[in-house]
Amino acid sequence: MAAWTAGPPSDRPGSHPDGLPEALPPPVRLPRRRGTELVLLAGAVLISVYGYIEVGLATDGTVPAGAAGYGAGLGLLALLAHAAVRLRAPYADPLLLPIAVLLNGLGLVMIYRLDLATPADEAAPTQLIWSALGVGFFIAVVLFLRDHRVLQRYAYLSVAAALVLLIVPIFFPAINGAKIWIRVAGLSFQPGEFAKILLAVFFASYLAVNRHALAYTGRRIWKFQFPTGRVLGPILTIWLASVGVLVLERDLGTSLLFFGLFVVLLYVATGRTGWIAVGLLLAAAGAVTVGSLEPHVHRRVQDWLHPFASIDAGEGASQLAQTYFAFASGGVLGTGLGQGDSVLIGFAAKSDFILATAGEELGLTGLFAIFLLYTLLVERGLRAGLAQRNPFGRLLAVGLASIVALQVFVIAGGVMGLIPLTGMAMPFLAQGGSSVVTNWIIVALLIRMSDTARRPAPTPAAPEGPGEPGDPAGPGSPGAPGEARP
Repeated sequence: MAAWTAGPPSDRPGSHPDGLPEALPPPVRLPRRRGTELVLLAGAVLISVYGYIEVGLATDGTVPAGAAGYGAGLGLLALLAHAAVRLRAPYADPLLLPIAVLLNGLGLVMIYRLDLATPADEAAPTQLIWSALGVGFFIAVVLFLRDHRVLQRYAYLSVAAALVLLIVPIFFPAINGAKIWIRVAGLSFQPGEFAKILLAVFFASYLAVNRHALAYTGRRIWKFQFPTGRVLGPILTIWLASVGVLVLERDLGTSLLFFGLFVVLLYVATGRTGWIAVGLLLAAAGAVTVGSLEPHVHRRVQDWLHPFASIDAGEGASQLAQTYFAFASGGVLGTGLGQGDSVLIGFAAKSDFILATAGEELGLTGLFAIFLLYTLLVERGLRAGLAQRNPFGRLLAVGLASIVALQVFVIAGGVMGLIPLTGMAMPFLAQGGSSVVTNWIIVALLIRMSDTARRPAPTPAAPEGPGEPGDPAGPGSPGAPGEARP
């Protein structure tokens, strides 16, 4: 400090040769990239419309009558979403919205393709309505949520609402062996899908406040440092709650998703890899225990371990075995849209096993492209989180991106035989109204946070020159050279 204050003003850091303070460098203004987003949206819509036309040509030899309406509807939804982003989030990441539109459009194409093989059970029109509703929620979040940090105020309200949404399906009849749906007046939806976002808000808020206590306080046992019971209590509660959801709702996927979300955020908040090891051990212990005691989960584990047992028993191929046959039939380049037989999988072909259609008709190349889209979506979400200036925003963005990543892993891992099957829906791709609405809300929150991270900081006020009012060194100010003090 002494070296800085000695010598003439021109030798001091931050000084002008004439002795005047140097002006701060102008802030770097990142490009808005809304034109790039619009071009990518046009490409996403055109690819989806091309897939729709290709399905019609492959099955009937003619262009589907609803191709123009489908393209116009999807294009209108994309333009409305783009207009909302351009108006309220001009610095948002330009890739998030086009990826969501493309995945949603491809999902509609594949559901329509399966509808042609099951005319008595059409799902594409309903899925299009749910997609429009999801885009409506997307627009509402982008327009009315000016600052994502206000969500931190409602952390405990969020977890209370999430617990209610998780408990309600227990009192409704099981569908396909799992109690995760509510069916009212012929319509069904999964409350647990909306609970994902609420739990992410709570986890991010709790860990943002207690991250130092989790990382640096507590008792050390051997090489591990455990926090105090007051801080560790909620962690054990979350683990028991996830096991409880698994037992009561017979849903392995939801349990893995919730617990995996908390472990990921715990690691990001503390930076301690030991929490990942503890989380994996607890998750494995809970899965093994419940898989041995709960018949529905145990049956899924057995199907995973012995996928061809039903064929050996003369009962025909199971859903998992049919999925393996579909992947094998598709090969590297696929059979072509509309030319596969994945409909033989049965009632879950449009939901749990939608990847089988993609694998058979688009091949391994198409599957890689779809997984690349999910990878980009998760990567851009993580980037938005790393650029946040506050811990809550960082954890929330990482949590939302992790929800998508965990869903893709759990579903793709189950369909491809890596882990036991679950009853979850592939984000944007599979049939499921609650799922598509929830994922559009997740994308809207990530866009809001990416805009906050990329938006340039306000330009600081320029320093006043000598002689101007308020300049302590200028003429007319107290203590200025050549002027008497009062």
